Amino acid sequence: MSIDPTASADEQLAFELLRRTDYGRVATSMRALPFLAAARHIVVGGQILLRLHRGYGYHHACVGSVVAYGADNLDVATARQGGQWTVQCIGLCEAVEPSNAELELFGPAPHYADGELFDPVYLRIEPQVTKVHTLTAARDRGLQHAR
Repeated sequence: MSIDPTASADEQLAFELLRRTDYGRVATSMRALPFLAAARHIVVGGQILLRLHRGYGYHHACVGSVVAYGADNLDVATARQGGQWTVQCIGLCEAVEPSNAELELFGPAPHYADGELFDPVYLRIEPQVTKVHTLTAARDRGLQHAR
């Protein structure tokens, strides 16, 4: 998967980190209350494509709204080796029909969601704001700054 040549260094890092994990959380508001929903994601060019279960209805609150999407490696055991990171992207969300190549990148969908047959719905976010935060151990930090 190629990196978008027009993306800033921060966006490129964010997209690279997002490619290291499969799931994250989309955040928006529903009936004036904030909510988070787990979603499968892929990065295509400078956009993030999401797959959610249609049966939850969360996509109705996301489509046409500004949403935040976040993913991290905070609970991954290997994060201690290379540090921990979080990525947050904010942008307008829209419904999409992914191409066959994009569907292959998503991989197989779950069979069930909360006991119901999984019915996928696909969304796209074109990030307007992208943030990456990293956490490293003090020993790692000392090694990074020793010259």
